[in-house]
Amino acid sequence: MPIDNIHLSKLLILMYCDRSKRITELRSLIRTSLRPTTATNSSGGDFYTPFWADAKAHVYGEADLAQCVEERIERSPQKRDLYPQLRDGFLLWWNERRRWTNAPFTRGRQISGRHPLVSLDATVKVGNLLIVEDGSGEERIMYPYFSPDTVLSEDAARLGLWLISEAFLDPPISEFRILDVFRGTAFSVDRTPFHGDESAEFHRRYRAILVEYESLLTEYN
Repeated sequence: MPIDNIHLSKLLILMYCDRSKRITELRSLIRTSLRPTTATNSSGGDFYTPFWADAKAHVYGEADLAQCVEERIERSPQKRDLYPQLRDGFLLWWNERRRWTNAPFTRGRQISGRHPLVSLDATVKVGNLLIVEDGSGEERIMYPYFSPDTVLSEDAARLGLWLISEAFLDPPISEFRILDVFRGTAFSVDRTPFHGDESAEFHRRYRAILVEYESLLTEYN
């Protein structure tokens, strides 16, 4: 079922959103799990993936994000409110970062990771990373968090960074950031240090979601 093999960003939203939103999201996951595998996705796919591809292209100097957003709004007018928010949030972060160095940025290696939580019989996935190297060879790895409603808090970011540190032995967690794309806010371990209880807290919150999911699932049986 999708709840026990889930992307980190989605799981963080479920952990920290309000209850009404969480119930709505869990019901959506249940309907997805019950849908025949041959069925098409009526939502038209992941809305954020095309934007993130445009953002990566902007960073690598292959496209202009503002122009890409205008073109996507023309193709999907119903998203005319969300696309500008994503654009402005990302550029708020990226333009500030560009002020730190004049060196060009190049594509970094392509990696992804996953971390099994054995006691929960579940796995959390970490992928779709933005990885850049500057002129000095320093690597930065950005994991995107997408939610127009649920702000990525420091506590949520800390748990997310902990999970990433478990999913990757190399590169070190010091090279990773989690970016709240809508708000242009990035979190790293140097500014959001671990407290030592991240594993227990992550397991506690995830276990509660799994229990809630199973309870809702009985309504569909």
